[in-house]
Amino acid sequence: MAYKILILGASYGSLLGTKMAMAGHDVDLVCREATAALINSEGTEVRIKLKGEEDHRSIFSKDLAGKVGAVTPENADPNAYDMIGLAMQEPQYSTPVLKELMGRVAASGKPCLSIMNMPPLPYLKRIPQLKDADLTAAFADPEVWDGFNPDLVTLCSPDPQAFRPPEEKANVLHVGLPTNFKAARFPDAGHNAILDTLEADIAGVTIEGKDVPVKLKAFDSLFVPLAKWSMLLTGNYRCITDGEPRAIKDAVHSDPEMSADVYAYVVKLAESLGADAADMVPFEKYANAAQNLLKPSSAARAIAAGATQIERVDRLVQQISKSAGMSHPEVEATVATVDMQLERNRAKG
Repeated sequence: MAYKILILGASYGSLLGTKMAMAGHDVDLVCREATAALINSEGTEVRIKLKGEEDHRSIFSKDLAGKVGAVTPENADPNAYDMIGLAMQEPQYSTPVLKELMGRVAASGKPCLSIMNMPPLPYLKRIPQLKDADLTAAFADPEVWDGFNPDLVTLCSPDPQAFRPPEEKANVLHVGLPTNFKAARFPDAGHNAILDTLEADIAGVTIEGKDVPVKLKAFDSLFVPLAKWSMLLTGNYRCITDGEPRAIKDAVHSDPEMSADVYAYVVKLAESLGADAADMVPFEKYANAAQNLLKPSSAARAIAAGATQIERVDRLVQQISKSAGMSHPEVEATVATVDMQLERNRAKG
């Protein structure tokens, strides 16, 4: 059975959308008018390296079994789809046109699969220890999530690293680290059937008989996607410094002992919420992968470009730590550094 999927976000969202379309499902990406026109005219291009190959291959959406199209927020009809993907940066949803669309997504009653670094508030409410916690200070506009039923929202850890090459058109995405999307299941069996079908269909896709990286994996545990938090606090947010941003590799490996300590702390925080050690990724595995992450994180690049808002998983971890009676000096220092740089950008603006 072919599903219709609406994904809010045509940059990172085009990676998961391409994988779905390779498996025969139809995807529409929500984006700006100019980008939508480009995608509808020329399709998308995702560059990915197959295992054992030296060079990236280009996967063009117009060559796939399923369709990849694009639509502007005003023209998106959530009711016409089987599932909604959320693949934008969290602050973007607070813009009026997207906030209005999010209201219609919530009203549609469709299952929503988030591939944001920042977990949606409704998803956090599925975690018993956080059901009544006030975490709104970490969100750009908490009201965006007011209409969502927590049972209809799940989280998919966006572990694959990908970026739009600045010299290319807006329909091109380059995958630097082709790891998997790891999704927590929904409470509803029917919604999980969609996840299971997508997982199996994506896993079955090959190119010239070769396996294609970046799978969708579904897990019963709510905490598997939270494994990304330790990576973000150890690497991504520590790319942000008082001066120029540094590469994720440098953030992790310039002080390996501190990085390991931060990583272990965030893992401990997740375990205090109910995570099992098996839900987490060992530090050694992450540190090894970080050796190949030679660019600053998207958060660091955004701040360097003058952004006044970014996704604040660092602040979310800080808020959850406070609710659990925990803290870590490096996490506190990271939050303070991010706050300072954003405030500088606001002053310039």
